[in-house]
Amino acid sequence: MADLSAPVPGTAIRLSGVHKVYDTGENAVCALRGIDLEIAAGEYVAVMGPSGSGKSTLMHIVGCLDAVSQGEYHLGGEPVSAMGARRLARLRNRKIGFVFQSFNLLPRASILRNVELPMLYAGASRAERRRRGLEALERVGLGERTRHLPAQLSGGQKQRVAIARALVNTPDIVLADEPTGNLDTRTGQDILTLFDELHAAGHTVILVTHDSQVAAHARRVIRIVDGVIAEDVRTAGPAPGEAAA
Repeated sequence: MADLSAPVPGTAIRLSGVHKVYDTGENAVCALRGIDLEIAAGEYVAVMGPSGSGKSTLMHIVGCLDAVSQGEYHLGGEPVSAMGARRLARLRNRKIGFVFQSFNLLPRASILRNVELPMLYAGASRAERRRRGLEALERVGLGERTRHLPAQLSGGQKQRVAIARALVNTPDIVLADEPTGNLDTRTGQDILTLFDELHAAGHTVILVTHDSQVAAHARRVIRIVDGVIAEDVRTAGPAPGEAAA
């Protein structure tokens, strides 16, 4: 993947004393219990943990998809916890690119239209959306498939479309939830190589995963157990162009 747009410098994530409680009516479920976490701009982080550990809840809070029950969350120095829904949506669209396990593509829209969607929410002109959408698809090797529908693509190609969509607004942070979960081993490795390249280009990359081989691509591994950070380890990660063992 070549000619990656550089992210805006200086963005960092800081959570202080973050709790998340889900009230199910009869019982309150505490998903996060006093999380303190800082992620600097340009870091490559894997968040790991078993099912029910709180790692997906942490991803939703970092991605501004969910609010904290207690504590503070700052994104790029901005106090997310105090923001209203409209301002929060603008911040999310501007600073964060999402890649999900299930791709989340519109089935009846071309892949170009799918990639253009975040720019539509951002108010970009039609010409600007097309130009940047084509550039993003070229970056992920799908420049000749712009008119295809998602059903005409393989799983790996769909995930490339999702990555192009995540990049199209030049976000500071790329947040991926089990990005290789629906892919075969070889295709998954190709997708992880794209994330390695995003990190090399200066993006903050956060992978939420249960797979140690996926986490091996990161330079820092955070393990969540029962809603608390059980381990936070910095690793060397693979050398540029080298597959993780």
